[in-house]
Amino acid sequence: MPKRRKIEIMDTTLRDGEQTNNVSFSATEKLTIAKLLLEELHVDRIEIASTRVSEGEFNAVKSITQWAAEAGCIDKIEVLSFVDKGLSIDWMVKTGAKVQNLLTKGSLNHLTHQLKKTPEEHFKEIAESIRIGLENGIDTNVYLEDWSNGMRNSPDYVFQFLDFLAEQPIKRLLLPDTLGVLTPTESYDFVKRVKERYPKMHVDFHAHNDYDLGVANVFEAVRAGADGLHLTINGMGERAGNAPLASVVAVVNDFLPEVRIAVREKSLYKVSKLVETFSGFRIPENKPVLGDNVFTQTAGIHADGDNKKNLYFNDLLPERFGRKRQYALGKTSGKANIQKNLQELGLYLSDQDIAKVTKRIIELGDKKEVVTKEDLPYIISDVLDSNALEEKVVVESYVLTHSKGLRPSTTVSVRIDGKSIEENAQGDGQFDAFMNTLKKIYKAKGMELPLLTDYAVRIPPGSNSDALCETVITWKHEEKSFKTRGLDSDQTVSAIVATQKMLNII
Repeated sequence: MPKRRKIEIMDTTLRDGEQTNNVSFSATEKLTIAKLLLEELHVDRIEIASTRVSEGEFNAVKSITQWAAEAGCIDKIEVLSFVDKGLSIDWMVKTGAKVQNLLTKGSLNHLTHQLKKTPEEHFKEIAESIRIGLENGIDTNVYLEDWSNGMRNSPDYVFQFLDFLAEQPIKRLLLPDTLGVLTPTESYDFVKRVKERYPKMHVDFHAHNDYDLGVANVFEAVRAGADGLHLTINGMGERAGNAPLASVVAVVNDFLPEVRIAVREKSLYKVSKLVETFSGFRIPENKPVLGDNVFTQTAGIHADGDNKKNLYFNDLLPERFGRKRQYALGKTSGKANIQKNLQELGLYLSDQDIAKVTKRIIELGDKKEVVTKEDLPYIISDVLDSNALEEKVVVESYVLTHSKGLRPSTTVSVRIDGKSIEENAQGDGQFDAFMNTLKKIYKAKGMELPLLTDYAVRIPPGSNSDALCETVITWKHEEKSFKTRGLDSDQTVSAIVATQKMLNII
């Protein structure tokens, strides 16, 4: 096999990603993330800050460079710097940083209207910044800000600039689509033109996601010969964010066999969830690779197909990313979904019982309730427990009212041995009013209800849904105690279900 071309991954979550609206990492969080990026994820380089921003940023950079120096990876730590007559270099020297990513103007539009300088004036100042860096032991990579628009609108200026940089002692060209305006075709063409003209220069491509084309543009840039990519955890970044690390890693590994990257897929989810926690920037549920839903089969036919030679699998297997496939429980669930979840719980049910459990889950789904795997044992218990009782007493219907300034009241219709009886009563709460109504009905029949001695409400342990509420009621009847359970999405209704079971036991 031909030798695969190595692509460097530079993660800029701690610099460009921190420009996400309302995101700011503490110094301790930055150090933690930096260690994970390099030691756990195995990215090649990280860009951790901009120079001269704040005292907090200074301290964060200093703590990271101290750790990196001790760990022997100081050359992997990069800082965004500015053409400012050496002020950025002074700042970097004090922090211990050794690599500057020098921000320059990559389009004539930016140069003319923002700096109001000629190309020659700009180049002279850039050369000075590079020289000052070298004198202080700092290597230089050069960002061409707005390079994408420069290639579109002022290519002569861009290549004049690149001719100049080709003669400078720099390590890498950093080519950003600063405003996220490129198409995949342009990304390929522009990177290709640069690589063909300067084959010995290391070229990084830096994509933004304003048109949701970040991953596609990165894909084409690699095909065109890019040597490195700038990415962020969870696609964080200004506006619509940067090209997301996890998606790019999956795409490169699966569709570009001629290249290789060092990032560990199995660590992507773990690191992404930590960054989500630190940043407060939530991962969308349907985000590829990382989202909560992306490895969840919802339709029963898909679960059935997975049981029959993995018909609905693709190469994005969750195990690659330290995750597991899940089978959702809801109104579109079928027997196969239930069986998949039962297998994980180590439970076995007959086809007849699975049908009953499926019916109950569909009923909850029709109420737009989300059922989780942790809920399943409670549903099974409730359904099978209900089936064990001969329902001579059925609570047919009820109205529960609760108004400010008025006592709660309930009207209940109960069918006992085939005969419907309707009554109403008040109480200190809705369930108390329900019980008082039942007492009136049973008193009229010359019967006394058991004494309620304990009432406990809980959701299934481990469940992260609000689909189910279990009420367990302890009753005392003829000197004997017994318990009944009710399950429903509504607390009061679950208590009524438990009470109906009691009425059939007595």
